[in-house]
Amino acid sequence: MPEVTKLIHKYLRHDKKFPHVWCPGCGIGIMLGALIRAIDRCGFTKDEIVLVSGIGCTGRLPVYVDFNTLHTTHGRALAFATGVKLANPNLKVIVVMGDGDAVAIGGNHFIHAARRNIDLTAIILNNSIYGMTGGQYSPTTPYGMKTTTSSFFHIEQAFNISELAVTAGAPFVGRGTVYHARLLDSLMEKAFLKKGFAVVEVISHCHTQFGKLNKMGTAVEMMEWQRDHAVTVEKAQQMKEEELKDKFRIGVLIDKELPVYLDEYEKVRQRLSELGDKKP
Repeated sequence: MPEVTKLIHKYLRHDKKFPHVWCPGCGIGIMLGALIRAIDRCGFTKDEIVLVSGIGCTGRLPVYVDFNTLHTTHGRALAFATGVKLANPNLKVIVVMGDGDAVAIGGNHFIHAARRNIDLTAIILNNSIYGMTGGQYSPTTPYGMKTTTSSFFHIEQAFNISELAVTAGAPFVGRGTVYHARLLDSLMEKAFLKKGFAVVEVISHCHTQFGKLNKMGTAVEMMEWQRDHAVTVEKAQQMKEEELKDKFRIGVLIDKELPVYLDEYEKVRQRLSELGDKKP
């Protein structure tokens, strides 16, 4: 049996709502493939994993995977995931969110999960729009683009999710695209093995809503755009600033060691236990 077929049968729920809900050509399927390949290489058992999602196109992903899964309310996936991790620190908790889910209504949870350095992995699929609910602009919609709620052009500047994560204190931040599938596998594997709050931003496409309104072509053409505009971190270091004007960096943006919330919390518990009834 081919390796891909083995992984499909090992990790997907074949009695749950197949064929899937995503539009033909959507990048979420590629992201799902990278997710299960990375998990398989890390050696986690299915019972060790909890996959948490919010609402939106990406929020449908837990339906299809054979892990412990939790489908939560819009913007609250990280809050639920934090509770799961605190209740059972031995679980590997992975959170999948869209750009609107993670940094619009969920933005406050996102920056504080990074600041606290909760031992979670946050995978954020960035397709620059609210795809499932009608194509409204999101915090990552680029300036000057069209959406159903900015039919002339979008007049706000976009969030840079990865830079936001770095600034908020996340010790590991990677960015990939659904075109660069092998790199995406590697970034997810590194994120899953990282102790602390690890973020992987996945640049994807919504050809049904965003691409159509902005005349960006088919799903294949939008993936070719990713190919032509992404530059690895290593290559970017050799390029001049003007050469990077219309490009974005992919790869590991930051990887450092910081005190992890649960480890520090356990130290506080131990100190209180040792003190007993004495005042600190």
